[in-house]
Amino acid sequence: MKSLIRYLSIFYINLILLSCGKNTTNDRDKQVFRFNQDANVSSLDPAFAKSQDNIWMCNQIFNGLVQLDDSLNVKPDLAKSWTISDDGKTYTFLLRNDVFFHQIFVFEKKSRTVKAQDFEFSFNRILDEKVASPGGWIMQNVESFSAENDSVFKINLKKSFPAFLGLLSMKYASVVPKEAFVSGHDFRTNPIGTGPFQYKLWEENVKLVLRRNPLYFEKDESGNQLPYLEAVAVTFLPDKQSGFLQFAQGKIDFVSGLHPSYKDEILTQSGKLQSKYEEDVNMITGSYLNTEYLGFRMDGEKNPAKDKRIRQALNYGFDRKKLVTYLRNGMGTPAVNGIIPAGLPGFDESKIYYDFDSAKAKKLVAEYKKETGDNNPKIALSTNATYLDIAEYLQREWKKIGLDVSIDVNPPATLRQAISTGKFSFFRASWIADYPDAENYLSLFYSKNFAPNGPNYTHFFNPEFDRLYEQAFLETNDTKRILLYQKMDALVMEESPIIPLFYDKVARFTRKNITGLGINPLNMLDLRRVKKLDN
Repeated sequence: MKSLIRYLSIFYINLILLSCGKNTTNDRDKQVFRFNQDANVSSLDPAFAKSQDNIWMCNQIFNGLVQLDDSLNVKPDLAKSWTISDDGKTYTFLLRNDVFFHQIFVFEKKSRTVKAQDFEFSFNRILDEKVASPGGWIMQNVESFSAENDSVFKINLKKSFPAFLGLLSMKYASVVPKEAFVSGHDFRTNPIGTGPFQYKLWEENVKLVLRRNPLYFEKDESGNQLPYLEAVAVTFLPDKQSGFLQFAQGKIDFVSGLHPSYKDEILTQSGKLQSKYEEDVNMITGSYLNTEYLGFRMDGEKNPAKDKRIRQALNYGFDRKKLVTYLRNGMGTPAVNGIIPAGLPGFDESKIYYDFDSAKAKKLVAEYKKETGDNNPKIALSTNATYLDIAEYLQREWKKIGLDVSIDVNPPATLRQAISTGKFSFFRASWIADYPDAENYLSLFYSKNFAPNGPNYTHFFNPEFDRLYEQAFLETNDTKRILLYQKMDALVMEESPIIPLFYDKVARFTRKNITGLGINPLNMLDLRRVKKLDN
């Protein structure tokens, strides 16, 4: 019976896709944008848009007050304008009056316009303990919010926070209709938003289909209604290599990111497309606000890495340029300038903290051994299988400076949980920006953010850092705030609770007939302006 249900589900999905567009196969095909996600979407509710897989889908279905453009500038979305009080604590938004929720049965009529009261409901919902949204933290600095009338929405902060508008661009802050929850509607699997695409069908772990929203409010520069595509079809093959094979065979339109299983197949050592793909594939690359790093747990059981000399020696003891060139095919920038990645105000290219210096690394190790009498320090690096090649490279390099580092490979979910609960003393991690402000990265070292209740996974504690961090919240002058960020970055790198490896790059591969995809440093997927042309 289960086999029959699965067969009928897939048949129905294919029937939907075949109905998109006009009568010819070519016309139908160019209306549907297809890609694979190796991880299944766990929810289509923006209150649970925590992982990239969920965020990408929610970005097609929902809108918020503001949005970010590809240069990470805050732009109007459902709020057509806003004002900020002189003390930086009160934000007043004026909403558009031409935005409709997706047509669905929960409304008395086919749909209705979005009002300020909908944002009041939506924000209260992500704060509701019964909902248990992981996005409630974006409201931690909010004192109150209210709909002044149908078109004006006001937010009062407890204290000024210059990055607040960036927080509101996150999908957690999307608007949803109250009717969908009063009626007992299953919002997780059948969402109702205002975005360019609306939900059509989802068979979990198999395929998700979104259809064009005929009521969408945005138009292009020529007055044509967005989006251009008729549908989006996502499959969920869990194996990245299988997903890439689908792309290589022309069965899907888009692949995001590099994986060790296929990076050498598609890219040369210098990061160029292999010649056999040049005719059929476009590569789009750009800065990605993602710092890949290794972290040390600064409290807990005694281990050699508690000594700053060992942490600094590990930082000096390998060549980041070689790592990026040979293990990343040039997709990244050596992280020698601190935790703040290139592309954010606060990044300082002139400050080089840990360039490769074998002699200095050996000297620090020798000093540690002489003073402590520990001539064979035991260090274990915990990682997952995807980063095993990088871990093994580092292991070989650190052996040359007199340190034996063992490698402990864990499933990704196990690794994340163990890092959060402090079970690993030395671990592989990364931080992808939630919003475009360097404070997002520096929050990893604020003592009040200790994991598991916050992102300070290293349990780094430094009173001077905390003082500067809190001062930055009160500083409304951008130039002065950036200087505070740079002081904090320098302090962290001196104490070395982490080993920055590289600042990531976004790598996107599309078929030649795909236009308008674009790229941005948050690796957000925006399909509003994508066109699929004739081959």
